[in-house]
Order: sequence, then structure tokens, then C-alpha cells
Amino acid sequence: MAPRIVALAGLLGALAVGLGAFGAHGLEGALAGAEDLARRLDWWDTATHYHLTHALALGVTAWARTRAQGRAPTVAAALFLVGVLLFSGTLYAMTLGAPRWLGAITPLGGLALIGGWLSLAMSARTWKA
Repeated sequence: MAPRIVALAGLLGALAVGLGAFGAHGLEGALAGAEDLARRLDWWDTATHYHLTHALALGVTAWARTRAQGRAPTVAAALFLVGVLLFSGTLYAMTLGAPRWLGAITPLGGLALIGGWLSLAMSARTWKA
């Protein structure tokens, strides 16, 4: 399981860097004329920040998976993935013009991310010496 989590962390990290670069170098031009451009750029920045941070968290989770017994690291990995998809995904989508009602889903992603961190913390209870 740990190698899959590392692979997922690498893919999420690469995607976050690519999306961050697009946000820094091409997004403003793609959204030219949007009356709420500043807000959309802020959403993108927040999405990439959380996306990359949680790609790194997945890497830590893979390491914890090699040390802990039980399911807590696996649960943490799943929650981090769901959290990135819901939190960052809805912000990316709204930035690109998706309906604003998606913003109601964003906090669910945040809750998943918090749950991932708590699951990761709980994994320490069962670490092998």
C-alpha cells in the first residue's frame, strides 16, 4: 500500500506544480475580461496551495504506513485524496467558470483534509518500535 500512496503523492504533487504554473503564467490571460478576476485568481492560488500541501501530506502518510499497524494511515490517505478533489477541485472549477453553488461543496473537502490529518495523528498510536 505504501508504494501506491507514494505514487499518488508524486502524481498529485506534479499536477499541483503544473496547475500552479498555469495559474502564475496563463490563467489571467485565459480569464481576461472576467469582472471578478481577482477573486478567481485568489481561488486558484488557494486551491494550488492546499493541493500541493496535501500531496506532501500523502508522502508523509506513505511513510507512516510503513511504521503503523492498523488502517489509520490508509484512511488518512483516502481522506487526503478526497479532500484535494473536493476542496481544490471545486475551487479550480469555480475559477474556470463553473457554477458558484460548487462553493457549498468546498468545505466538505476541508473537513476531509482535517479528517486526514487526524487519522494520520491517530496512526502514531500503533507505530512499531
